[in-house]
Amino acid sequence: MPRFFTILAVLAPVFSILWVCRSFIPVFDLVASLPLSWPLAVHPDYEDKQYAYVEDDSDQKPLEISDFVDHHRSKQHEHHVPVAAHTEPAKGEFVRRIVAVGDLHGDMPNALEVLQMAGVVDDNGDWSGEVDFFVQTGDIIDRGDDTIKLYLWMDKLRDQAKAVGGTVLTNLGNHEWMNAIGDWRYVHASEIKTFGSVAARQKMLATGRIGRTWATNYTTASRLPLHPSLGPPNTDYDPSSPFLSDWPLSHAAISFVHGGLAPTYPDLTPFPSRINEISTSLLHKLQHRTPQPPPHPPNPYPGLPHDATLAEHRLYGSDGPLWYRGWALDPEEKVCKEVDDVLKKTGTRRMVMGHTPDFQKIVSRCDGKIIIIDTGISHAYGGALSALSVTYTLTPADDASGEKKWTETEVVKALYLDKEVVLAKDEREVVGDFV
Repeated sequence: MPRFFTILAVLAPVFSILWVCRSFIPVFDLVASLPLSWPLAVHPDYEDKQYAYVEDDSDQKPLEISDFVDHHRSKQHEHHVPVAAHTEPAKGEFVRRIVAVGDLHGDMPNALEVLQMAGVVDDNGDWSGEVDFFVQTGDIIDRGDDTIKLYLWMDKLRDQAKAVGGTVLTNLGNHEWMNAIGDWRYVHASEIKTFGSVAARQKMLATGRIGRTWATNYTTASRLPLHPSLGPPNTDYDPSSPFLSDWPLSHAAISFVHGGLAPTYPDLTPFPSRINEISTSLLHKLQHRTPQPPPHPPNPYPGLPHDATLAEHRLYGSDGPLWYRGWALDPEEKVCKEVDDVLKKTGTRRMVMGHTPDFQKIVSRCDGKIIIIDTGISHAYGGALSALSVTYTLTPADDASGEKKWTETEVVKALYLDKEVVLAKDEREVVGDFV
Protein backbone atom coordinates (compact mmCIF):
# COMPACT_ATOMS: atom_id res chain seq x y z
CA MET A 1 0.00 0.00 0.00
CA PRO A 2 2.78 2.56 0.76
CA ARG A 3 4.17 1.90 -2.72
CA PHE A 4 0.77 2.72 -4.22
CA PHE A 5 0.68 6.12 -2.50
CA THR A 6 4.25 6.83 -3.62
CA ILE A 7 3.33 6.13 -7.25
CA LEU A 8 0.18 8.23 -6.90
CA ALA A 9 2.18 11.13 -5.45
CA VAL A 10 4.46 11.05 -8.51
CA LEU A 11 1.80 10.58 -11.18
CA ALA A 12 -0.77 13.10 -9.92
CA PRO A 13 1.41 16.20 -10.52
CA VAL A 14 2.52 14.84 -13.91
CA PHE A 15 -1.05 14.36 -15.12
CA SER A 16 -2.04 17.75 -13.71
CA ILE A 17 0.71 19.46 -15.73
CA LEU A 18 -0.25 17.56 -18.90
CA TRP A 19 -3.90 18.51 -18.43
CA VAL A 20 -3.09 22.20 -18.03
CA CYS A 21 -0.84 22.10 -21.09
CA ARG A 22 -3.14 19.99 -23.23
CA SER A 23 -4.14 22.88 -25.50
CA PHE A 24 -0.50 23.30 -26.53
CA ILE A 25 -0.07 19.64 -27.44
CA PRO A 26 -2.31 18.69 -30.40
CA VAL A 27 -2.18 14.96 -29.72
CA PHE A 28 -4.00 15.42 -26.41
CA ASP A 29 -6.89 17.23 -28.08
CA LEU A 30 -7.03 14.45 -30.66
CA VAL A 31 -7.23 11.74 -28.03
CA ALA A 32 -9.77 13.73 -25.99
CA SER A 33 -12.02 14.08 -29.04
CA LEU A 34 -12.22 10.34 -29.67
CA PRO A 35 -15.52 8.74 -28.63
CA LEU A 36 -15.23 6.96 -25.31
CA SER A 37 -16.74 3.56 -24.66
CA TRP A 38 -16.80 3.27 -20.88
CA PRO A 39 -19.77 5.58 -20.12
CA LEU A 40 -21.92 4.22 -22.95
CA ALA A 41 -24.98 2.10 -22.31
CA VAL A 42 -24.48 -1.53 -23.29
CA HIS A 43 -27.14 -3.53 -25.11
CA PRO A 44 -28.51 -6.18 -22.72
CA ASP A 45 -27.51 -8.97 -25.10
CA TYR A 46 -23.87 -8.01 -24.51
CA GLU A 47 -24.10 -7.16 -20.84
CA ASP A 48 -21.84 -9.36 -18.72
CA LYS A 49 -22.08 -7.43 -15.47
CA GLN A 50 -24.92 -6.78 -13.07
CA TYR A 51 -25.61 -3.15 -12.27
CA ALA A 52 -27.90 -1.96 -9.53
CA TYR A 53 -29.14 1.43 -8.53
CA VAL A 54 -27.46 2.09 -5.21
CA GLU A 55 -29.42 3.61 -2.39
CA ASP A 56 -27.71 6.75 -1.15
CA ASP A 57 -28.28 9.05 1.79
CA SER A 58 -27.82 12.30 -0.14
CA ASP A 59 -30.53 14.88 0.31
CA GLN A 60 -33.15 14.87 -2.43
CA LYS A 61 -34.68 18.23 -3.21
CA PRO A 62 -38.46 18.23 -3.32
CA LEU A 63 -39.78 17.98 -6.87
CA GLU A 64 -41.35 21.19 -8.12
CA ILE A 65 -42.97 20.47 -11.46
CA SER A 66 -43.50 24.14 -12.31
CA ASP A 67 -39.92 25.13 -11.60
CA PHE A 68 -38.72 25.16 -15.19
CA VAL A 69 -36.14 27.91 -14.82
CA ASP A 70 -32.97 27.46 -12.78
CA HIS A 71 -31.79 30.91 -11.66
CA HIS A 72 -28.62 29.57 -10.04
CA ARG A 73 -26.57 28.31 -12.98
CA SER A 74 -22.82 27.94 -12.71
CA LYS A 75 -20.71 30.92 -13.74
CA GLN A 76 -19.06 29.03 -16.58
CA HIS A 77 -22.41 29.08 -18.39
CA GLU A 78 -23.20 32.78 -18.01
CA HIS A 79 -21.92 34.04 -21.35
CA HIS A 80 -23.60 33.02 -24.59
CA VAL A 81 -22.78 33.87 -28.15
CA PRO A 82 -25.90 35.84 -29.10
CA VAL A 83 -28.15 34.03 -31.56
CA ALA A 84 -28.30 35.94 -34.82
CA ALA A 85 -31.51 37.88 -35.21
CA HIS A 86 -33.85 36.31 -37.74
CA THR A 87 -34.65 38.62 -40.62
CA GLU A 88 -37.89 38.48 -42.56
CA PRO A 89 -37.66 36.45 -45.79
CA ALA A 90 -37.34 38.41 -49.03
CA LYS A 91 -40.33 38.52 -51.37
CA GLY A 92 -41.04 35.03 -52.69
CA GLU A 93 -38.33 33.48 -50.51
CA PHE A 94 -39.01 30.46 -48.30
CA VAL A 95 -37.05 29.91 -45.08
CA ARG A 96 -37.28 27.00 -42.64
CA ARG A 97 -35.29 27.03 -39.40
CA ILE A 98 -34.61 23.81 -37.48
CA VAL A 99 -32.81 23.18 -34.18
CA ALA A 100 -31.98 19.70 -32.90
CA VAL A 101 -30.57 18.64 -29.55
CA GLY A 102 -29.23 15.26 -28.44
CA ASP A 103 -29.24 13.29 -25.21
CA LEU A 104 -30.31 15.29 -22.12
CA HIS A 105 -30.15 12.49 -19.51
CA GLY A 106 -32.04 13.97 -16.61
CA ASP A 107 -30.46 17.43 -16.51
CA MET A 108 -33.03 20.23 -16.63
CA PRO A 109 -30.65 23.18 -16.01
CA ASN A 110 -28.30 22.20 -18.84
CA ALA A 111 -31.23 21.43 -21.16
CA LEU A 112 -32.66 24.89 -20.48
CA GLU A 113 -29.24 26.45 -21.05
CA VAL A 114 -28.91 24.76 -24.43
CA LEU A 115 -32.39 25.64 -25.69
CA GLN A 116 -31.97 29.26 -24.64
CA MET A 117 -28.58 29.42 -26.32
CA ALA A 118 -30.09 28.02 -29.54
CA GLY A 119 -33.03 30.44 -29.48
CA VAL A 120 -35.67 27.74 -29.03
CA VAL A 121 -36.92 29.14 -25.72
CA ASP A 122 -36.84 32.54 -24.05
CA ASP A 123 -35.47 33.52 -20.65
CA ASN A 124 -38.52 32.01 -18.96
CA GLY A 125 -38.14 28.65 -20.71
CA ASP A 126 -41.13 29.26 -23.00
CA TRP A 127 -41.27 28.72 -26.77
CA SER A 128 -39.61 31.71 -28.40
CA GLY A 129 -41.07 31.50 -31.91
CA GLU A 130 -37.58 31.99 -33.35
CA VAL A 131 -37.42 28.51 -34.93
CA ASP A 132 -39.90 26.51 -36.98
CA PHE A 133 -38.96 23.06 -35.74
CA PHE A 134 -37.28 21.76 -32.61
CA VAL A 135 -36.16 18.12 -32.63
CA GLN A 136 -34.97 16.12 -29.60
CA THR A 137 -33.40 12.77 -30.50
CA GLY A 138 -34.11 10.79 -27.32
CA ASP A 139 -32.52 9.75 -24.03
CA ILE A 140 -34.20 12.34 -21.84
CA ILE A 141 -34.34 9.77 -19.02
CA ASP A 142 -31.63 8.13 -16.82
CA ARG A 143 -28.34 9.32 -15.27
CA GLY A 144 -29.96 12.43 -13.74
CA ASP A 145 -32.88 13.33 -11.49
CA ASP A 146 -34.95 15.68 -13.68
CA THR A 147 -36.89 13.05 -15.64
CA ILE A 148 -40.36 14.32 -14.72
CA LYS A 149 -39.47 17.98 -15.19
CA LEU A 150 -37.98 17.38 -18.64
CA TYR A 151 -40.92 15.41 -20.04
CA LEU A 152 -43.43 17.93 -18.71
CA TRP A 153 -41.34 20.72 -20.25
CA MET A 154 -41.25 18.98 -23.64
CA ASP A 155 -45.05 18.63 -23.53
CA LYS A 156 -45.39 22.29 -22.58
CA LEU A 157 -43.15 23.39 -25.46
CA ARG A 158 -45.04 21.14 -27.86
CA ASP A 159 -48.32 22.87 -27.03
CA GLN A 160 -46.79 26.36 -27.10
CA ALA A 161 -45.14 25.74 -30.47
CA LYS A 162 -48.32 24.34 -32.02
CA ALA A 163 -50.27 27.41 -30.93
CA VAL A 164 -48.04 29.69 -33.03
CA GLY A 165 -47.35 27.40 -36.01
CA GLY A 166 -44.17 25.76 -34.72
CA THR A 167 -43.48 22.07 -34.23
CA VAL A 168 -41.70 19.98 -31.61
CA LEU A 169 -40.58 16.52 -32.76
CA THR A 170 -39.38 14.05 -30.12
CA ASN A 171 -37.76 10.65 -30.56
CA LEU A 172 -37.54 7.72 -28.19
CA GLY A 173 -33.97 6.76 -27.34
CA ASN A 174 -32.60 3.44 -26.18
CA HIS A 175 -32.90 4.62 -22.56
CA GLU A 176 -36.63 5.31 -22.91
CA TRP A 177 -37.00 1.79 -24.29
CA MET A 178 -34.79 0.28 -21.58
CA ASN A 179 -37.05 1.77 -18.91
CA ALA A 180 -40.19 0.60 -20.71
CA ILE A 181 -38.75 -2.94 -20.82
CA GLY A 182 -37.71 -2.86 -17.16
CA ASP A 183 -33.97 -2.49 -17.69
CA TRP A 184 -33.04 0.01 -14.97
CA ARG A 185 -29.26 -0.44 -14.98
CA TYR A 186 -28.67 3.30 -15.44
CA VAL A 187 -31.36 4.60 -13.07
CA HIS A 188 -30.18 6.50 -9.99
CA ALA A 189 -31.86 5.87 -6.65
CA SER A 190 -32.25 9.63 -6.23
CA GLU A 191 -34.25 9.78 -9.46
CA ILE A 192 -36.59 7.04 -8.27
CA LYS A 193 -37.30 9.16 -5.19
CA THR A 194 -38.67 11.95 -7.39
CA PHE A 195 -41.43 9.53 -8.43
CA GLY A 196 -42.08 8.42 -4.87
CA SER A 197 -41.35 4.72 -5.25
CA VAL A 198 -40.35 2.01 -7.71
CA ALA A 199 -44.01 1.09 -8.23
CA ALA A 200 -45.02 4.71 -8.85
CA ARG A 201 -42.21 5.12 -11.37
CA GLN A 202 -43.26 1.95 -13.19
CA LYS A 203 -46.85 3.14 -13.39
CA MET A 204 -45.96 6.60 -14.68
CA LEU A 205 -43.73 5.15 -17.43
CA ALA A 206 -46.39 2.63 -18.45
CA THR A 207 -49.90 4.04 -18.32
CA GLY A 208 -49.18 7.29 -16.45
CA ARG A 209 -48.42 10.72 -17.81
CA ILE A 210 -44.93 9.99 -19.16
CA GLY A 211 -45.97 6.67 -20.67
CA ARG A 212 -48.93 8.30 -22.40
CA THR A 213 -46.81 11.06 -23.89
CA TRP A 214 -44.32 8.46 -25.16
CA ALA A 215 -47.17 6.63 -26.87
CA THR A 216 -48.79 9.77 -28.27
CA ASN A 217 -46.03 12.28 -28.99
CA TYR A 218 -42.80 10.31 -29.44
CA THR A 219 -41.62 8.29 -32.43
CA THR A 220 -38.56 6.14 -32.94
CA ALA A 221 -37.78 7.72 -36.32
CA SER A 222 -38.56 11.13 -37.83
CA ARG A 223 -38.32 12.44 -41.38
CA LEU A 224 -38.43 16.23 -41.55
CA PRO A 225 -38.96 17.72 -45.02
CA LEU A 226 -37.16 20.99 -45.65
CA HIS A 227 -39.93 22.36 -47.87
CA PRO A 228 -43.72 22.12 -47.33
CA SER A 229 -44.28 20.79 -50.85
CA LEU A 230 -42.90 17.49 -49.53
CA GLY A 231 -45.65 17.29 -46.95
CA PRO A 232 -45.71 17.58 -43.16
CA PRO A 233 -43.17 15.94 -40.84
CA ASN A 234 -43.01 12.14 -41.09
CA THR A 235 -44.48 12.04 -44.58
CA ASP A 236 -43.25 8.76 -46.05
CA TYR A 237 -40.72 8.57 -48.83
CA ASP A 238 -41.46 5.75 -51.27
CA PRO A 239 -38.29 4.91 -53.24
CA SER A 240 -40.35 3.05 -55.83
CA SER A 241 -42.23 6.22 -56.86
CA PRO A 242 -40.85 7.55 -60.18
CA PHE A 243 -42.29 10.99 -59.40
CA LEU A 244 -40.42 11.30 -56.15
CA SER A 245 -37.14 9.86 -57.39
CA ASP A 246 -36.97 12.33 -60.30
CA TRP A 247 -38.30 15.41 -58.51
CA PRO A 248 -35.66 18.08 -57.73
CA LEU A 249 -36.66 18.30 -54.04
CA SER A 250 -37.32 14.57 -53.56
CA HIS A 251 -34.57 14.15 -50.97
CA ALA A 252 -34.80 17.61 -49.40
CA ALA A 253 -35.39 16.15 -45.95
CA ILE A 254 -33.47 15.09 -42.84
CA SER A 255 -33.83 11.86 -40.87
CA PHE A 256 -33.67 11.88 -37.09
CA VAL A 257 -33.27 8.74 -34.99
CA HIS A 258 -31.55 8.09 -31.71
CA GLY A 259 -28.93 5.52 -32.65
CA GLY A 260 -28.74 5.30 -36.42
CA LEU A 261 -30.20 3.71 -39.54
CA ALA A 262 -27.90 0.77 -40.20
CA PRO A 263 -27.23 -0.12 -43.85
CA THR A 264 -28.25 -3.72 -43.10
CA TYR A 265 -31.42 -2.87 -41.18
CA PRO A 266 -34.28 -4.51 -43.14
CA ASP A 267 -37.12 -2.16 -42.19
CA LEU A 268 -35.91 1.14 -43.63
CA THR A 269 -38.78 1.54 -46.10
CA PRO A 270 -41.22 3.08 -46.31
CA PHE A 271 -39.48 5.62 -44.13
CA PRO A 272 -40.32 6.50 -41.42
CA SER A 273 -43.69 4.75 -41.09
CA ARG A 274 -42.35 1.19 -41.16
CA ILE A 275 -40.07 1.79 -38.16
CA ASN A 276 -42.74 3.74 -36.29
CA GLU A 277 -45.42 1.11 -36.84
CA ILE A 278 -43.14 -1.52 -35.31
CA SER A 279 -42.27 0.90 -32.51
CA THR A 280 -45.92 1.65 -31.70
CA SER A 281 -46.80 -2.04 -31.55
CA LEU A 282 -43.87 -2.98 -29.28
CA LEU A 283 -44.37 -0.03 -26.93
CA HIS A 284 -48.04 -0.92 -26.48
CA LYS A 285 -47.12 -4.49 -25.56
CA LEU A 286 -44.54 -3.31 -23.05
CA GLN A 287 -46.71 -0.69 -21.40
CA HIS A 288 -49.72 -2.96 -20.98
CA ARG A 289 -48.05 -5.97 -19.38
CA THR A 290 -49.97 -7.03 -16.28
CA PRO A 291 -48.31 -7.01 -13.92
CA GLN A 292 -45.23 -5.07 -14.90
CA PRO A 293 -42.13 -7.22 -14.26
CA PRO A 294 -39.93 -6.10 -11.36
CA PRO A 295 -37.05 -3.96 -12.65
CA HIS A 296 -33.62 -5.30 -13.47
CA PRO A 297 -31.44 -5.11 -11.42
CA PRO A 298 -31.73 -6.58 -8.85
CA ASN A 299 -34.28 -8.83 -10.55
CA PRO A 300 -33.58 -10.84 -13.73
CA TYR A 301 -33.65 -8.97 -17.04
CA PRO A 302 -37.26 -9.30 -18.29
CA GLY A 303 -36.52 -8.97 -21.99
CA LEU A 304 -39.13 -8.26 -24.65
CA PRO A 305 -42.66 -9.65 -24.26
CA HIS A 306 -43.17 -13.29 -25.26
CA ASP A 307 -45.37 -12.21 -28.17
CA ALA A 308 -42.86 -9.74 -29.62
CA THR A 309 -42.43 -10.25 -33.34
CA LEU A 310 -39.18 -10.75 -35.23
CA ALA A 311 -39.45 -7.16 -36.50
CA GLU A 312 -39.84 -5.91 -32.92
CA HIS A 313 -36.77 -7.83 -31.83
CA ARG A 314 -34.85 -6.34 -34.77
CA LEU A 315 -35.99 -2.85 -33.79
CA TYR A 316 -34.40 -3.29 -30.37
CA GLY A 317 -31.39 -5.18 -31.68
CA SER A 318 -27.84 -3.86 -31.62
CA ASP A 319 -28.16 -2.89 -35.31
CA GLY A 320 -31.61 -1.37 -34.88
CA PRO A 321 -32.29 2.38 -34.94
CA LEU A 322 -32.10 2.63 -31.14
CA TRP A 323 -28.70 1.03 -30.54
CA TYR A 324 -26.67 1.23 -33.78
CA ARG A 325 -23.33 3.06 -33.40
CA GLY A 326 -21.72 2.31 -36.75
CA TRP A 327 -22.13 5.80 -38.23
CA ALA A 328 -20.27 7.22 -35.22
CA LEU A 329 -17.58 4.60 -34.66
CA ASP A 330 -16.80 2.93 -38.00
CA PRO A 331 -13.91 4.19 -40.18
CA GLU A 332 -14.59 7.16 -42.45
CA GLU A 333 -14.02 5.21 -45.64
CA LYS A 334 -16.57 2.60 -44.64
CA VAL A 335 -19.36 4.95 -43.55
CA CYS A 336 -18.96 7.28 -46.51
CA LYS A 337 -19.22 4.30 -48.85
CA GLU A 338 -22.43 3.10 -47.19
CA VAL A 339 -24.29 6.31 -46.36
CA ASP A 340 -25.60 7.22 -49.82
CA ASP A 341 -27.62 4.02 -50.14
CA VAL A 342 -29.40 4.68 -46.84
CA LEU A 343 -30.09 8.30 -47.77
CA LYS A 344 -31.50 7.18 -51.12
CA LYS A 345 -33.85 4.67 -49.48
CA THR A 346 -35.10 7.11 -46.84
CA GLY A 347 -35.52 10.13 -49.12
CA THR A 348 -33.14 12.30 -47.14
CA ARG A 349 -29.95 14.31 -47.67
CA ARG A 350 -28.46 13.87 -44.24
CA MET A 351 -29.10 11.81 -41.13
CA VAL A 352 -28.92 13.20 -37.59
CA MET A 353 -28.56 11.04 -34.49
CA GLY A 354 -27.49 11.12 -30.84
CA HIS A 355 -26.55 8.09 -28.70
CA THR A 356 -22.75 8.04 -29.17
CA PRO A 357 -21.25 11.08 -27.42
CA ASP A 358 -18.11 12.90 -28.45
CA PHE A 359 -18.12 15.13 -25.29
CA GLN A 360 -16.37 18.05 -27.05
CA LYS A 361 -18.21 18.70 -30.29
CA ILE A 362 -20.97 17.76 -32.69
CA VAL A 363 -19.44 15.37 -35.22
CA SER A 364 -20.01 15.79 -38.95
CA ARG A 365 -18.92 13.03 -41.31
CA CYS A 366 -18.98 12.57 -45.10
CA ASP A 367 -19.52 16.29 -45.84
CA GLY A 368 -22.42 16.59 -43.43
CA LYS A 369 -24.35 13.54 -44.59
CA ILE A 370 -23.87 12.03 -41.12
CA ILE A 371 -24.19 14.24 -38.04
CA ILE A 372 -23.91 12.95 -34.46
CA ILE A 373 -25.25 15.51 -31.98
CA ASP A 374 -24.74 13.80 -28.60
CA THR A 375 -22.06 15.83 -26.81
CA GLY A 376 -22.76 14.68 -23.25
CA ILE A 377 -24.95 17.65 -22.33
CA SER A 378 -25.94 16.18 -18.96
CA HIS A 379 -23.79 16.92 -15.92
CA ALA A 380 -23.46 13.14 -15.64
CA TYR A 381 -21.00 13.40 -18.53
CA GLY A 382 -19.70 16.97 -18.23
CA GLY A 383 -19.57 17.35 -22.01
CA ALA A 384 -20.16 20.31 -24.29
CA LEU A 385 -23.47 22.17 -24.27
CA SER A 386 -24.48 22.16 -27.91
CA ALA A 387 -27.28 22.27 -30.46
CA LEU A 388 -27.54 21.70 -34.20
CA SER A 389 -28.97 24.44 -36.39
CA VAL A 390 -30.23 23.94 -39.95
CA THR A 391 -31.43 26.89 -42.01
CA TYR A 392 -33.01 26.04 -45.36
CA THR A 393 -33.70 28.77 -47.91
CA LEU A 394 -35.36 28.66 -51.33
CA THR A 395 -34.85 31.99 -53.11
CA PRO A 396 -36.35 32.94 -56.50
CA ALA A 397 -33.70 33.39 -59.19
CA ASP A 398 -34.06 35.74 -62.16
CA ASP A 399 -34.43 33.86 -65.43
CA ALA A 400 -35.26 35.31 -68.85
CA SER A 401 -36.53 31.99 -70.20
CA GLY A 402 -39.65 32.07 -68.05
CA GLU A 403 -38.72 28.94 -66.12
CA LYS A 404 -39.18 29.03 -62.38
CA LYS A 405 -35.67 28.79 -61.03
CA TRP A 406 -34.62 28.87 -57.43
CA THR A 407 -31.43 29.03 -55.42
CA GLU A 408 -31.61 26.36 -52.74
CA THR A 409 -29.32 26.90 -49.74
CA GLU A 410 -28.86 24.69 -46.69
CA VAL A 411 -26.61 25.92 -43.87
CA VAL A 412 -25.83 23.48 -41.05
CA LYS A 413 -24.17 24.82 -37.91
CA ALA A 414 -23.05 23.47 -34.56
CA LEU A 415 -23.99 25.93 -31.82
CA TYR A 416 -22.00 26.16 -28.59
CA LEU A 417 -22.04 28.60 -25.69
CA ASP A 418 -19.01 30.49 -27.00
CA LYS A 419 -19.04 29.91 -30.77
CA GLU A 420 -20.80 28.68 -33.88
CA VAL A 421 -19.19 26.26 -36.34
CA VAL A 422 -20.44 25.80 -39.91
CA LEU A 423 -20.55 22.06 -40.62
CA ALA A 424 -21.97 22.26 -44.14
CA LYS A 425 -23.20 24.85 -46.60
CA ASP A 426 -24.82 23.42 -49.70
CA GLU A 427 -26.14 25.58 -52.52
CA ARG A 428 -27.62 24.60 -55.88
CA GLU A 429 -30.06 25.75 -58.51
CA VAL A 430 -33.36 23.95 -58.90
CA VAL A 431 -36.16 24.33 -61.43
CA GLY A 432 -39.82 23.81 -60.64
CA ASP A 433 -43.00 25.23 -59.15
CA PHE A 434 -42.61 24.59 -55.43
CA VAL A 435 -44.76 27.29 -53.85
